[in-house]
Amino acid sequence: MENGAAKPVIVAIDGPSGTGKSSTSKAVAAQLGLSYLDTGAQYRAITWWMVTSGIDIEDPTAIAAVAGKPEIISGTDPAGPTITVDGTDVSGPIRTQEVTSKVSAVSAVPEVRARITELQRSLATSAERGIVVEGRDIGTTVLPDADLKIFLTASPEARAARRSGELKGADVNATREALIKRDAADSSRKTSPLAKADDAVEVDTTELTLTQVIECVVTLVEEKRTAK
Repeated sequence: MENGAAKPVIVAIDGPSGTGKSSTSKAVAAQLGLSYLDTGAQYRAITWWMVTSGIDIEDPTAIAAVAGKPEIISGTDPAGPTITVDGTDVSGPIRTQEVTSKVSAVSAVPEVRARITELQRSLATSAERGIVVEGRDIGTTVLPDADLKIFLTASPEARAARRSGELKGADVNATREALIKRDAADSSRKTSPLAKADDAVEVDTTELTLTQVIECVVTLVEEKRTAK
């Protein structure tokens, strides 16, 4: 292998929402020339499909029965990640409040997680230069052998402020309550809960700017690359 050609590196970035996970992951991937996968978007996409197909979100059996139906395709270019369901671009519709409020329930169904995990693993293993994969259970369940695992945290207040900045017209206190509720749902579900892997590097982003977080993660990736 030539000196210039680095081995593909797989980076798992986990943590709850509002920790700067997406912005960090995208920027790190772009800076290092890696692919990028937002796994949350995949769960949102299957949730959007369930909602628009009239599936009863309260019924895990109904969800499980159709989990294999929609074709979900993720574009992994960090400069412009895409997501389609059965050929339809759903990058806008999956960010609505309706999908956000239902994604935890759909994601908790084991058949849904098995289906999406399979998609994620195939994308990670086929990324020629390597990939940054962000989510909630990447380092623990999806890619337990990732070269580098990072777990981002931040105080509930900091996360709510960032999240309400992203959601137009959102109330910070309501956002904080919703985040805490979703954390509880994601951390307590039986299948692949939100959890920090034993070998993950924890980065508390409460007091850090986005640029500082990106620099920190890029340094960690580069250290791993030279050690490989």
